[in-house]
Amino acid sequence: MSVEESIRIVNRGDIALIEWDLVGEKVNKLSTPVMRRFVDVINELKSSHYKAAVMISRKPRIFIAGADIAEIKNIKTEKDAEEAAAGGQKVFNMIEDLPIPVVAAVHGACMGGGCEMILACDYRVCSDDPSTKIGLPETKLGIIPGFGGCVRLPRVIGLQASLDIILAGKAVDGRKAQKLGLVEKCVPSVNLEEAAMKMAQKAIRSKDKKRKKSYEPSGVMPMFLESFLGRPIVFKKARESVLKLTKGLYPAPLKAIDVIQKTYGSKYRDQSLEVEAKAFGEVAITDVSKNLIHLFYLVEGIKKKTGVEGEVPTKSIRKMAVLGAGTMGGGIAQLGADKSIDVIMKDLSDDAIKKGYQAAEKIWKKAVERRKLSKVGFQHKMDRIQGSTTYDGFKGVDLVIEAIVEDMNIKKKVIAECAAQCSPDVIIATNTSSLSVTEMSEGSPRPENFVGMHFFNPVDKMPLIEVIRGEKTSDVATATIFELSKKLGKYPVVVKDGPGFLVNRLLLPYLIEAVHLVEEGCSIEALDKAYLNFGMPMGPCHLIDEIGIDVCLKVAKIFHGAFGERAAVPPSMAKVVELNRLGKKNGRGFYLYDEKGKKLGVDQTVYKELGLSQPTNKISERDMVQRGIFAMINEAALAFVKDRIVEKAEDVDLAMIMGTGFPPFRGGLLRYADSVGSSVITDELEVYASKVGSRFKPSAPLAEMAKSSRTFY
Repeated sequence: MSVEESIRIVNRGDIALIEWDLVGEKVNKLSTPVMRRFVDVINELKSSHYKAAVMISRKPRIFIAGADIAEIKNIKTEKDAEEAAAGGQKVFNMIEDLPIPVVAAVHGACMGGGCEMILACDYRVCSDDPSTKIGLPETKLGIIPGFGGCVRLPRVIGLQASLDIILAGKAVDGRKAQKLGLVEKCVPSVNLEEAAMKMAQKAIRSKDKKRKKSYEPSGVMPMFLESFLGRPIVFKKARESVLKLTKGLYPAPLKAIDVIQKTYGSKYRDQSLEVEAKAFGEVAITDVSKNLIHLFYLVEGIKKKTGVEGEVPTKSIRKMAVLGAGTMGGGIAQLGADKSIDVIMKDLSDDAIKKGYQAAEKIWKKAVERRKLSKVGFQHKMDRIQGSTTYDGFKGVDLVIEAIVEDMNIKKKVIAECAAQCSPDVIIATNTSSLSVTEMSEGSPRPENFVGMHFFNPVDKMPLIEVIRGEKTSDVATATIFELSKKLGKYPVVVKDGPGFLVNRLLLPYLIEAVHLVEEGCSIEALDKAYLNFGMPMGPCHLIDEIGIDVCLKVAKIFHGAFGERAAVPPSMAKVVELNRLGKKNGRGFYLYDEKGKKLGVDQTVYKELGLSQPTNKISERDMVQRGIFAMINEAALAFVKDRIVEKAEDVDLAMIMGTGFPPFRGGLLRYADSVGSSVITDELEVYASKVGSRFKPSAPLAEMAKSSRTFY
């Protein structure tokens, strides 16, 4: 990469136009070589004839994406991290201290270090293009803004708005940025450069050419909250909100609050930046940060993958059909139509189709309420979905997604019936959670065009799609569904056909163990709380209720048939279903729910109905958690090492984070297993096997790993 050519000064008379366009890179990012080149540019401005400068990117939809994540990933010591932050601060101070006014012209992503750079400029203008996003996502990587963001953003937009952006790692669009005062103007992208040049010319003519914008609240309450009396209230509420959301498991947001509280309102820039750099050093070397950066690379890696080896042509999906118009089918139809794909939604009756429409409508109406979608846009999207009780129009679809009842014989019959009504090259995908894709493909006249596409519920919120290859599924079908999944805004993971595929295969031992623990005297509240403390988004008993206890029982029986005693079904699971405790869907399971599905609390009568004594809670929280998590790791060793359900450890971790909410700060199930150590896990499993049951016997692959001290990664 030619760094000199990547940041260049173009002479525009009195104004220096600084163009960012990193050679050989898709994005502009602030690596060490780039920052060195930028220092040369700033020094050149100091000694030049220019009276103002405008910074602009020549990348299509990128201003500056931020710092080079690889450099942060490789930092090993607190001192190195602190020095790296201080180095970046020094460069941006040079911008702020230039004798001439500097205008930032932002089009596209302006994130992290990019946002911190424009905060050091005197003026800011951005485009109203949808690609323009300005924000500080550092806390999502387990770090804090370290190039001056914690100090400068509150000064520019005020305490409350800056805390909102920094703590959540948010980005705002151009219109919102203007409303917050983050930019002075938001203009059409075609007018951006002209607007920035006019802003620079105006600054040249003005009396005070340089400007340090300070936030000025309007209104009694904002003024109070910005005052010395009000600030402690803001910080207290921010800290409470972070702790409620993260349970203190993510240190970066709390560290950011500390920095802002110590520096906000200070007149001493350099001392404030020292506080920020020191805090950056403290969080940058934590395991949490390293694990979140690991997850960042997993997610970025999906963008480059095709789901198959080598280059394979993919089929463009312009029109698709969904068989089954329930909540799941309606959700899939909504997802396709939302991404400009025309959808036929077929079911047996008009009433069923109506439910599918309602499922799609409900999702978009929420977007309208939040002003993320206009009423015209809402209607336009709804018009993309066509309901039908026949196969009319199926000849013209590129893809059929089957989402009917989870019954092999019915699915095979419907798939054969559907294939006869479609073009020969149509791809048919089944949304099954547990049935064999290979066996199901027998219903298709062209099994090479048959593939699994396992969505997770709720479809609009859960980010994972398992792309399941049957024995005869072609590379083209696999790659097409992989690419479509990305277009739908999901993270696809290709898995081999097998009982439960990947996520459900690993999740079920965890859920089964929860029922065993309740049978052994753990209270439902204590059990779920233990897993919340570990970092899971909800406890296992709550999750069983969400899935449906009857569904869990059905899948558990399939697993028992496939894997024998290690997947034995606890007696209580069947009994709960017999008592018509199905979970959230009928208002009673381990918990009670109101008519809107809101969790009310544990139903204390469940213990008596199951013939259990009142909970004794003699099992420690450590053992509660280890029994469930280690059971998943034990099964993962079989699924990954022995059965090769997926090709890489990264696939397991991405699937478990995106499909089950496994704590991102732990890096994923297998990365967590590596941090604990295979020998420690096998030793604990041996103890549980002797005390609790043979289901805990360490699997052969895990035992072998322990003997040779090998890791999953």
